[in-house]
Amino acid sequence: MTWLKYLLLPPFINVLLGVLGLVLWRRMPWLGAIMLALGVGGLLWLATPTASHWLRAGLAPYPAVTMEALASAQAIVVLGGGRDYQSPEFGWEDAPNNATWRRLGYAAWLHRQSDLPLLVSGGRVHGEARAEATLMALALRESFGLEATWQETESRNTAENARYTAALLEQKGITRVALVSQAWHLPRAMPEFERAGLAIVPAPTEFASPPPVGWRAWLPRAYHLRHSTQALHEWLGRGVYALRARLFRD
Repeated sequence: MTWLKYLLLPPFINVLLGVLGLVLWRRMPWLGAIMLALGVGGLLWLATPTASHWLRAGLAPYPAVTMEALASAQAIVVLGGGRDYQSPEFGWEDAPNNATWRRLGYAAWLHRQSDLPLLVSGGRVHGEARAEATLMALALRESFGLEATWQETESRNTAENARYTAALLEQKGITRVALVSQAWHLPRAMPEFERAGLAIVPAPTEFASPPPVGWRAWLPRAYHLRHSTQALHEWLGRGVYALRARLFRD
């Protein structure tokens, strides 16, 4: 499915539409104009704060976790969100990316409020020297002064995060966990963990900020294009997971 992801997401899809529009311009000018407008206009619209917020806000139905809800959990599970390769500032070679740092920071705060044990989850997607969970545990230790109680190091995607984490925690008698991830990612992650047999307390972080007031809400910027692309990736992932569940349900 990786090829489909790159094909359907910006900026590739926009460039493809624009090129096809130019190719078709002479033979079918009306179709060429539509495709060119969709490619270029769509790219500009996705780069606006308004589009970015609209796409992300629809992905985040869960509010911030309450301390009462957190108290019902037996552990805090932190999902890996990717890595940055060759990060010399830390001296670790690879390091967690920004999305993962946000999850780790929030998980550290929740741990200090609750004293719940921490599990970090993430493996080697491209055969890296260290699993993502290993980098996450190192970041918790070196930057937050905390130790991850467990490391799940085999998973390569959200479904495997859930399956391998549930198997590890089952051995410890843990059945209810607080799941930490971005607010836009949790709705896709939670069903996978519930399907694996865990009860979930959603613990979202990084909620979508509202767009600024006035004309700035429509000013295209690369920053907002990145967030829009991320949101579209999540919507695409939800569609794939829903289709797979429908096709292969028992």
